Amino acid sequence: MIKMIVSDMDGTLLNSKKQLPNDFAEVYEQITKAGIQFVVASGRQYYTLIDEFAHLDHNIAFVAENGGYIGWNEQTKVMQPLLMTEIKPLILAAREAGSNIVLCGKEAAYVENTSSDAFKAELAKYYAKHQLVDDLLRVDDHLLKIAINDFSNIETQVYPLLKARFGHLFQISTSSPIWLDVMPNGINKGRALQFLQQELGISANETMAFGDYLNDYEMLQVAGHSYAMANAHPDIKEVARFSTLSNDESGVLHAIRKSLAQLTN
Repeated sequence: MIKMIVSDMDGTLLNSKKQLPNDFAEVYEQITKAGIQFVVASGRQYYTLIDEFAHLDHNIAFVAENGGYIGWNEQTKVMQPLLMTEIKPLILAAREAGSNIVLCGKEAAYVENTSSDAFKAELAKYYAKHQLVDDLLRVDDHLLKIAINDFSNIETQVYPLLKARFGHLFQISTSSPIWLDVMPNGINKGRALQFLQQELGISANETMAFGDYLNDYEMLQVAGHSYAMANAHPDIKEVARFSTLSNDESGVLHAIRKSLAQLTN
C-alpha cells in the first residue's frame, strides 16, 4: 500500500509554463483522504516551494535544495552545510568559466550584483528569497547548495570541468539543460527521502516517486514505485521501474489517479 507520494517540480509536476496542473488541489485532497503523505522534492529553494503551495490548506513535506533542507510537520532540518573554506576554489573555477553562481543558504539565496538581467530573470523563477551581494566569498549563512547556471555550456563544458576537478569533494549533478547543482558528498534527494521515510515510519515499498532529471536519480532508487516522466532524461528512464505521461500531460496526476483507483477497488 502506498503511504507516501514524492514528486519533483520542474519537468515533473509542473508543466512547461511552470504551472501546477489545474486539478492538483482536487487530487491532493484525494491523497490526503487516503492517508498518504505528499512530499515535494526539488532543487528549488524552500521559500519558493512554500509560496507555490500557499493557496492550499495542506500538510505537504518539502525536500528543498536537492535534499539539503527538509521541512515537515513544522520541523526543519539542514542535512549538511557546506563550508566556505571548502567551496572557495569551486566558486573561483565557476567564475573563471564565465558561469552564473548562486549560493543557496538557509536564510536566502545569494548572487553577485554584477549578474546579467537575463540571469536575474531566470533566478527569480526558483528563488523567491534572494539577495544581491558584492562578493559571494563573504556570504555568512548556513550554505546548503551551490547552483550554477550556464545558458549554453552546462553539459558540454561546465559540468565536465567541475566534475573532473571537484567530483571527489562534492556531489555534482545537472538539474536541467542550463543548471547544475553542487552538494556536500552524500547529500541528495534520495538521502533526504530516506530520512523522511525513517521519521514517518514509511518503507521504500510504500513510497511512490516521480522525476525527470539527473538530480532525481537517487530519489527514484529508494522508492519502490519509481516513475520516469515521458520527457525524462534517458538515465532516469533507465533507473525508474515505471513510466508515465509527460509533465505537459499531467503525468504525475495520471499515475496517482490510477493508484488511488486501485486502492478503492
